[in-house]
Amino acid sequence: MAGLTPYVHFPGTAREALSFYANVFGGETQLHTFAEFGRTDGPSDAIAHGYLVNSLVSLYGADVGGGEPPFRAEGLMLSLLGTADSATLRQWFTRLCEGGMVVDDLQVRSWGAFDGHVIDRFGLHWLVGFEIEADT
Repeated sequence: MAGLTPYVHFPGTAREALSFYANVFGGETQLHTFAEFGRTDGPSDAIAHGYLVNSLVSLYGADVGGGEPPFRAEGLMLSLLGTADSATLRQWFTRLCEGGMVVDDLQVRSWGAFDGHVIDRFGLHWLVGFEIEADT
């Protein structure tokens, strides 16, 4: 796999979060528990390593174990600019909003493209956008 792939440490919600993202972006999840990896620093059914499979979006995640802190970020967005066609990106934006918070609604910008920002229910900040020409 080429390119940067986010790896998020969730506060015990990795299974739910990765399943949500697979549902939003398409594909499936591959999940491995603490028990599978012989880890004893958390619940045996917690996710030690998981990721999206056959999805346009690459994302890894796990539940924190022991005293590890969960994901927290300020000033960071995960960009989906031009990742798919405009109809798909609109659907993704709508789905990411479910239980989340719209920071800046998906709209046409002065530079001639659509974009919007949403913080999803798991705390990830997404930038979704596409060119107007792609919106026809």
